[in-house]
Amino acid sequence: MTTTYAALLRGINVGGSRKVPMADLRTLMTGLGHGGVRTYLQSGQAVFTADHGDEESLAAELASAIEKQFGFTVDVIVRDHAYLKAIADNCPFPASELEPKQLHVTYFSAPVDAERFAEIDQAAYLPEEFRLGDRALYLYVPNGLGRSKLAEILSRPRINKGLIATSRNWNTVVKLVEMTGD
Repeated sequence: MTTTYAALLRGINVGGSRKVPMADLRTLMTGLGHGGVRTYLQSGQAVFTADHGDEESLAAELASAIEKQFGFTVDVIVRDHAYLKAIADNCPFPASELEPKQLHVTYFSAPVDAERFAEIDQAAYLPEEFRLGDRALYLYVPNGLGRSKLAEILSRPRINKGLIATSRNWNTVVKLVEMTGD
């Protein structure tokens, strides 16, 4: 059975370093035997079909191939359409009423619980807020991510220790649902 997935690559094509041209990524993924490979933007999203493996093995395979071809390590999370759609459908914030730059999802490589974030006094950062989901964190930042003090705290290595974490704005969240649902 063939499944459609999205691969989320962390920290590529940012600030002129760790360059992974999207055309080269598509060629690489096609060479791994994946079908229907498409990319979205330059910031590390690819949609593909696979008839073998699971999310973790597909992510490991892609990360290994990227390191071999480009010479640096890239963290990769792979998720299927059903998961991506559930993340969008279960957003605890009124996404349709917000500007896409105000809402972000951080995807995690493994489940997270509230205890991991217990040291954060959420009231101190209002009106910014976050809520946890299934291997995800929803972040509402009314003034955008670039000015967010809460986002800065949430990205600290000790909070994300042992996890791959990569964030996408709401436009990208919705687009990946659309692309994997085709």
